[in-house]
Amino acid sequence: MSTTVAERAWCVVVPHHARGAHLARHRLADELDALIAPDRLDDAIAIAAELVGNAVRHGAPLPGDVIRVAWRLLTDDTLEIRVTDGGSPSGPQMRVASPDAVDGRGLTIVAALAIGWGVERDGLGQCVWATL
Repeated sequence: MSTTVAERAWCVVVPHHARGAHLARHRLADELDALIAPDRLDDAIAIAAELVGNAVRHGAPLPGDVIRVAWRLLTDDTLEIRVTDGGSPSGPQMRVASPDAVDGRGLTIVAALAIGWGVERDGLGQCVWATL
């Protein structure tokens, strides 16, 4: 007899503030700790932190001065992380950072850890997503 694992999904709203990344990381870690391998969890935490950090630095907040962070574990063991903010004029872009730069590596880190990432826009803002 085979068992099927159901898709699981979570969504949290965090402040459009640096502390939002901290809250999102901890919630994601708490929820996924027993469900995925430790090295994969580390990658998921890093991706979530980068995406929320970028939303705080470069994106406008959603109504209520918040950012929405969602993740779901699909039946094929794919993990999708989505961070939605109010958008920015130029949208997310990968940059080439010099070795001594203090920022500019966020999406490069996301691209290195994820099997894919992208941006979706609608009338309310933008969602940056990544899959592992």
